[in-house]
Amino acid sequence: MTDSSRLDELEMRVVHQDQTIEDLNAAVTAQWKLIDRLERQVARLAERVAEAEQSAGQAAPVERPPPHY
Repeated sequence: MTDSSRLDELEMRVVHQDQTIEDLNAAVTAQWKLIDRLERQVARLAERVAEAEQSAGQAAPVERPPPHY
């Protein structure tokens, strides 16, 4: 393998790796946006549940075991 062909192969690898990094970055960014939106939605739902429990006459939320029990 000549130096020129080795250099060409390395350049092609770098281009491919750069594209892969950009694709992964886009995927991670999209996932973080989704996670952020879902966290806000869960917080709003928790507030609604707390309000519903208070309006039903319960002073404190019912303590339930964690879901993994």
